[in-house]
Amino acid sequence: MRRAALSALKGPWAPWALCALLAAPAQAAVPTPAQVRAAWQPSEARLLDRHGVVLDSLRVDLQGRRADWVALADISPALGAAVLQAEDARFMEHGGVDLRAAAQAAWDNLLRQRPRGASTITMQLAGLLDPALRATREGRSWTQKVDQALAARALEAGWSKAQILEAYLNLASYRGELQGIGAAARALFGKAPSGLDGAESAILAALLRAPGAAPTAVARRACQLAAELAWPGTCAAITWRARVALARPAPVASPATPAALRRLLGGAGSSVRTTIDAEVQRVARDALRRHVRELAGRNVGDGAAVVIDNASGELLAYVANTGASEVDGVAAPRQAGSTLKPFLYALALERRVLSAASLLDDSPVGIAQDDGAYVPQNYDRSFRGYASVRTSLASSLNVPAVRSLLLVGVERFHARLRALGLSTLVEDADFYGPALALGAGEVTLLELANAYRTLANGGRHGVPTLRLGAGAKAPSVAQVLDPAASFVVGDILADRAARSPTFGLRSDLATAYWSAVKTGTSKDMRDNWCLGYSERYTVGVWVGNFDGQPMWDVSGVSGAAPVWREVMDHLHRGHPGREPAPPPGLVRTRVAYAPAYEPARDEWFLRGTETALVEAVPAARRAPQIVYPADGSILALDPDIPDRIERVLFRAQGAGGQRWRLDGTELGPASEPVAWQPRVGNHRLELVDGEGAVVSSSRFEVRGIAGPAH
Repeated sequence: MRRAALSALKGPWAPWALCALLAAPAQAAVPTPAQVRAAWQPSEARLLDRHGVVLDSLRVDLQGRRADWVALADISPALGAAVLQAEDARFMEHGGVDLRAAAQAAWDNLLRQRPRGASTITMQLAGLLDPALRATREGRSWTQKVDQALAARALEAGWSKAQILEAYLNLASYRGELQGIGAAARALFGKAPSGLDGAESAILAALLRAPGAAPTAVARRACQLAAELAWPGTCAAITWRARVALARPAPVASPATPAALRRLLGGAGSSVRTTIDAEVQRVARDALRRHVRELAGRNVGDGAAVVIDNASGELLAYVANTGASEVDGVAAPRQAGSTLKPFLYALALERRVLSAASLLDDSPVGIAQDDGAYVPQNYDRSFRGYASVRTSLASSLNVPAVRSLLLVGVERFHARLRALGLSTLVEDADFYGPALALGAGEVTLLELANAYRTLANGGRHGVPTLRLGAGAKAPSVAQVLDPAASFVVGDILADRAARSPTFGLRSDLATAYWSAVKTGTSKDMRDNWCLGYSERYTVGVWVGNFDGQPMWDVSGVSGAAPVWREVMDHLHRGHPGREPAPPPGLVRTRVAYAPAYEPARDEWFLRGTETALVEAVPAARRAPQIVYPADGSILALDPDIPDRIERVLFRAQGAGGQRWRLDGTELGPASEPVAWQPRVGNHRLELVDGEGAVVSSSRFEVRGIAGPAH
């Protein structure tokens, strides 16, 4: 029958033959609703947190913009009413083909010689499902129309009316690249399909017939639909809303999603589950944004934060910036400041050149280098004379750290930092020199935080990951730090009493649960860090400016530390962190000091380094030596200091009966520092004994423009 009817379609009785064919039983094979829904693919790839919560999405398929499939129950009833009124008023009555509309179209076409369509929603759906039934520029051929009608009959035979309407609303194109009601509702009105009102529904229904029509034509059709449905509202209001909706720019991907996360995305429609915890991410992001806003008056504009699970290495939070920049602050190299000191002291403890009770000289020191003398200063520009390793690390004293570096060696320390994964320290050790102890090299927040995680794990170093489940498949963990040394360093970083000389007893570093924490501030206050760990988590925070501008009077406890504390408190609500158990190879011994530079206390020692008494070598027993200026120093006159008051302070240690001699002229006893008015040129400073023999010497140069007094 179909072949005979198709032959008749070529003659003048084509419309009547079509009506006869439509009365035949449905024979076309069509997919099931489940198959159609399963084949639907959103144009975006999504990032999910570890629990399946959507973190972000990025468009991958550029051929069209499609959102998730939307169930009919989640679509506003107003849209269904508007679409039926506009496209198929007898949708609930016919069986896929509206014979009354087809007959009327046939009659009109016969008498008026003008084509008129009678496609139902079911027939349109058939065309959407089968590419062979889609219209060309010249429209559909009679053969296509017959096949479309037969497919519609088959759809009605196997699908419910609700399933047909749902599929049609999801598969139809609304405007431009917008395919499906999910994408159209969000792109044009910024809302989910369930929230569409009457005016919005009328506009969307009007777009189905002519997706590319001008806004005025769309508005005119929408007004007509609203009037036919007797909906409240004026045509002027609908026209205005159509104009606004059709001028709305297409949404763009959030710039806050860092490249490290975007690299995990799969193809269109894919959902990748990451290690991120959406709640932890939100807490870290909100805390960072809020605190950076509070510091805006101190010229702080940017920040970044990470949270790592100590056991698995999974990143629970990765906040690349505060949302106002596309820079990834987690992966950007920045100057480390004092954050490298824990690894320096861990190396010194491991090599047994120091213990936590060892006294270090916190007094001015000048270290000769090729370009002059390196003279480190403490943060507060004061000196404490003698301080133990515990106090020096916890209070972040700079001069003792530099002296410790000279004990272990710059090359050895540089190699240790590289073994900890600080890959940005690409220069040779000599390039950094003694300043490496104070963080002269650049590191990234992620690699630095993971190095602190290594301390938390007893020296075991692994690679952090953003891929859920990758921790179990990660390369084998390497023992980079000595477990006993790592424990002692952690114990020092958790000691609020040892920290108090610099930070006080009450600060954001002092948590109610066990935690080890270190701050750092780079040169000229361009970077501020706070990194610390508990039994379960490591948290790292950086604040500063991505363009390198210095902050104004921002210290470790006022910069990154408040964010670190807020995130740590959130992580430990309900389950406070426990103090780690000491590993084998440690001894806890009561230690006293003579003189009593520090109170007696119980201290942890690596076995074999324990002692009950730490005694400072009296000045009389020290070898006489010039402390400042160091041999090879280059000093410069300060043009801002008046000549009459500018002085260089000569310092010596162990100088009992020795005397100062400068360029052959004696200056007096060396038992006390001597203030010398500098003169431009090369000089030789000597310590001489009572017989005039030289026991220590230093050659240095003074540069600058000599004034009258010089």
